Amino acid sequence: MLSSFVGQSEIGIYEGKSLKPIRTFEVVPFLPPELAGLRELAYNLRWTWDHQAINLFRRLDRDLWEETGHNPALMLGIISQERLNEAAKDEAFLAHANRIVLKFRGYQKSENTWYLKHGKRSKQGTIAYFSAEFGLTECLAVYSGGLGILAGDHIKAASDQGLPLVGVGIAYQEGYFQQYLNPDGWQQERYPINDFYNMPILPVKNSAGERLLISLDFPGRKVYAQVWLAQVGRVHLYLLDTNISQNSKTDQDITDALYHGDPEIRIQQEMVLGIGGMRALEALGIRPAVCHMNEGHSAFLALERIRMLMQEHGLNFAQAKEAAFCGNVFTTHTAVPAGIDKFSPDLMEKYLGEYYRGLGLHRDEFLGLGRANPADHTEPFSMANLALKLSSRTNAVSRLHGYVSRKLFGNVWRGVPEEEVPITHITNGIHARSWISEEMKDLYDRYIGPRWSENVEELNIWKRVEDIPDEELWRISDRRRQRLIAFCRKRLRQQIEARGALPSELKEAAEILDPEALTIGFSRRFATYKRGTLLLNDIERLSAILNNKDRPVQIIMAGKAHPEDTPAKELIRQIVHFCRNEDVRRRFVFIENYDINVARWLVTGVDVWLNTPRRFLEACGTSGMKAAFNGAINMSILDGWWDEAYEPHAGWAIGHGEVYADVEYQDKVESNAIYELLEKEVVPLFYDRDKDGLPRAWIQRMKQAMLHICPEFDINRMVRDYATRAYFPASDRYNEFLADSANKAKQLSTWKQELSGHWRELKIESIEAANLEQVQVGDDMRVRARVHLGNLRPDDVAVQIFHGPIDSHGNISQGEVIPMVLSEQNDGQACLFSGAIRYFKSGRHGFTVRVLPQHDELGSPIETGLIHWADGR
Repeated sequence: MLSSFVGQSEIGIYEGKSLKPIRTFEVVPFLPPELAGLRELAYNLRWTWDHQAINLFRRLDRDLWEETGHNPALMLGIISQERLNEAAKDEAFLAHANRIVLKFRGYQKSENTWYLKHGKRSKQGTIAYFSAEFGLTECLAVYSGGLGILAGDHIKAASDQGLPLVGVGIAYQEGYFQQYLNPDGWQQERYPINDFYNMPILPVKNSAGERLLISLDFPGRKVYAQVWLAQVGRVHLYLLDTNISQNSKTDQDITDALYHGDPEIRIQQEMVLGIGGMRALEALGIRPAVCHMNEGHSAFLALERIRMLMQEHGLNFAQAKEAAFCGNVFTTHTAVPAGIDKFSPDLMEKYLGEYYRGLGLHRDEFLGLGRANPADHTEPFSMANLALKLSSRTNAVSRLHGYVSRKLFGNVWRGVPEEEVPITHITNGIHARSWISEEMKDLYDRYIGPRWSENVEELNIWKRVEDIPDEELWRISDRRRQRLIAFCRKRLRQQIEARGALPSELKEAAEILDPEALTIGFSRRFATYKRGTLLLNDIERLSAILNNKDRPVQIIMAGKAHPEDTPAKELIRQIVHFCRNEDVRRRFVFIENYDINVARWLVTGVDVWLNTPRRFLEACGTSGMKAAFNGAINMSILDGWWDEAYEPHAGWAIGHGEVYADVEYQDKVESNAIYELLEKEVVPLFYDRDKDGLPRAWIQRMKQAMLHICPEFDINRMVRDYATRAYFPASDRYNEFLADSANKAKQLSTWKQELSGHWRELKIESIEAANLEQVQVGDDMRVRARVHLGNLRPDDVAVQIFHGPIDSHGNISQGEVIPMVLSEQNDGQACLFSGAIRYFKSGRHGFTVRVLPQHDELGSPIETGLIHWADGR
């Protein structure tokens, strides 16, 4: 019947070969009043981390739940009216539904949140979190990989913590892509169209009840975007969509596909995300105090924020920049230059020429914002550089990635020692309730307490993991593995059936893998640096490990390559060919079309999680965290999060962090290390059983991994870190700079302009210190520096001693700073500054002197880009 279908209906007239509507409207499902709460649940993605809510929809119609791709909005639109009427009379079902609805409403209204208890401040404003992708659930395909999954987990945790946060992204008509393999194992892509009217999102309306539209100026035309709302618990996620009739066909396609290879479409998408996203918030009456850029794709928002402040407060660009800078936070997920979006000067001029002139900027001033060296007119415009220069706080996503990022972006702050490059780190975490199996959740509820995910940083409660009976933990582990095997068999049958498999092949698919065997998982976005084929370096040795009669091992792989990444596709093809070898085909499988659903099955079902990136190229990685929460043990290269998480009792490290210039040799060394670990440690530990049939030592390692990893690598810890270290101080500072007609912004802007105008006059004329070849530990070395300030005042500068051990290249390493004080001021422009170094360690040491800007309102002297060293740099 008509009322049971959800969608966009059109009444049209025939025009040639197409029907043009004269009117459009939405058709919504008819739900009996008793079931009205189901729609409330379906259109809030809180159900994605509530097993009981998922069970409710599955109970309504198990087959339809699977057929709709776990999409309750679509499910309620196509389910038979007969089944709805039946459910409306089922007292047991209604009782179940009412419990879930009441629980959901209680969550939405709860004031018992971390933010309200610990973080609320009188001046705290809204936090706007921008990301090019959000991975929230498999039925809302606007994500591709780890960046989106992290963004989805971030806003789920913000909801749990009660943060005043909104998300901003793009509603991609084609999403990423669905993967299938041809008979040769080569990845193929299909792009199903996202039907937003049958997804758990709703169109945003303006005060007149019409679709909310925002506009952007493109070359010779305006481009419009409509706004969709995804409700994620307490958080609103706004998604922009250009596929509307107000745009030309070409502009309708701007938001078609995620990570398009055409740079012109990429810059268009990033304008929609950054500039359009800010305008959408403005149209909704949301004026964020903090804008968080999750990667550089949204960095144009910083320019739009400046434009809005100029217009609202009557500021010039420099003044508005000071205020906007205070409230911007940037997270980089990039470990290599190739991962950064860069645009040619001509493309920037084409799309943003009129825009930057409207800001009062000249071409070189504008392009300099995206260049590490503004004077290099051949350098492309980097979105990461733009974000770095217009954000007061920048962080990497793991401790090791912080080190990598300071190297990668150090040239943005020329003359600044690498260790002082202003990029810190906040290590990623995972939204545990979205990724653990229901059995593990119940286990944690019983033994740790029902608020285990909220009290994640309380190490004492996690010590209760040791109280979990070995038998109970192993029984759940066995059950998880068995369900994973059943899932893989079903998916493999579907894969080969789609390729026209023979009946004998279908029968064999139902028998692959062993529910009792040690199961290793490897799934991720396929890229060459992730080395998906590292295991295949010695096929005979790997086959022997897999086919050990008494101690078999099996490996399940999954992952997608970017459609234009031919080398990564070749890796998948090699893996698929290996899977088809007669001696391993029952022990090594590749699951097609990796998505959130497949990822969830793998992390909840494997015994070991394998990760093999080239060191320093994995920014963080979170799949291993998800596996650990489910009781799996990690075996990984010391890269990303595992570099700081690894403990010998909680997992295995592949190698010791060595890096060789010869990558083939590196692969050989590390593949051998994997085989050694499997043969001598992992496999024996798994199969070493006591009289009760339990692998006691393995179970103890599972518990140690959970105890060590879960408290530290949970998303709630991560979001609290962002709140206390970035959001709250950034919000306070932003509000301070706008107070009193933006007085602080104006003052600091004027001071910086004067400082820049006179900085070249500054000179360190002489340095005096004891001329000693040796200094004893505990002794002081007094240093005096005569500094010519020109037209600068002594209060404008900080003169410092920079000292430390001398490395093999003759440079100061692990440098430390000692402030020097003004000891003599002449009537002229030269001043004497003095200080002393006390040495606590022996060895070869050295020092130099430098001058930095100094002002009470500077967040950091390094933000000015000005530094003067004794050698004239």
